[in-house]
Amino acid sequence: MGEILLEVATDVPFGHGVPAQLGISGDALNVAAAAAAAGARTALLAVLPDDDLGQAVAARIAELGIFTDLLKFRPGQQGVYLVHCDPDGQREFSYARSGSVGSTLGPDDVDPDVFAGAGAVIAGGIACAISATSRAAVYRAAEVSRRFVFDPNYRPRLTSVEDATAAVTELAPKSFLVTPSFPGETSTLLGTSSPAEAAAKLRGLGTANVAVTCGAEGIQLESDTDSAWIEAVPAPAVVDQTGAGDAFVGTLTARLVLGDSLPQAARYGAAAASLVVGGRGGTGFIPSFEQTRAHALGAETLGADSLGARAAETPEGELSSHA
Repeated sequence: MGEILLEVATDVPFGHGVPAQLGISGDALNVAAAAAAAGARTALLAVLPDDDLGQAVAARIAELGIFTDLLKFRPGQQGVYLVHCDPDGQREFSYARSGSVGSTLGPDDVDPDVFAGAGAVIAGGIACAISATSRAAVYRAAEVSRRFVFDPNYRPRLTSVEDATAAVTELAPKSFLVTPSFPGETSTLLGTSSPAEAAAKLRGLGTANVAVTCGAEGIQLESDTDSAWIEAVPAPAVVDQTGAGDAFVGTLTARLVLGDSLPQAARYGAAAASLVVGGRGGTGFIPSFEQTRAHALGAETLGADSLGARAAETPEGELSSHA
């Protein structure tokens, strides 16, 4: 659940006549697309304009394998953002979203029966930040959902540190899974200095499962049954990093609902995230689960081969001394 945005992507900074690619994105849509590709039956609660543009966006959502039954259509302006990516995939954004129709999402849009019956419900800090009604909708979802997943997704331009911290603190006890990023969100919102410390704090607040994402390094996992470090999966190509974190959250949650263990689901999430950055835009390339699984297995095989090569080069007895 959350806000959908039109996406205008360019290779160079904005200027008159600059070629651009039009798409749709937003954290909620990116997460939903990843979850659907990972094999989960996925629906998206969001508000679109009640015009031809809204219908066109809804059609694209359906193309991504997402059920559109929960979409709402109201009079209003569709939110838009412009994004420019440099050759390394680093991005610069400019948003036109204040007062968007997406920000009219409210608690009355949350159907308790639908949300209680869902395998998991995912919401993020952006939905909490864009309006008071949207924030109330997220809190309502957390109350009625069987498994509530919260991605803090802190954006300083949208909200204050105090409000973002309050959202994490209040939603953590109601959450099946929280996915903060290190070091930005963990230090700012949780006041912690390491992934393990951040995970421990969230667990102490009552979160059942925690996945602290650490960029290109990996993911720290904590739960009742798992405490593990998952290595990141190298990206075959980097075109645009938009949506990588969302792909991780969507894939991780989908695979948990489908019965995978937390470490295995996180490996698939890491693999999906590393593939997504090879496309342009938040939903420019959404890998199938077959592609994600093959990529994850390939990374595991490569890691095992590298470990074996290092062991072969180690003097006898030295490896065991470090075990």
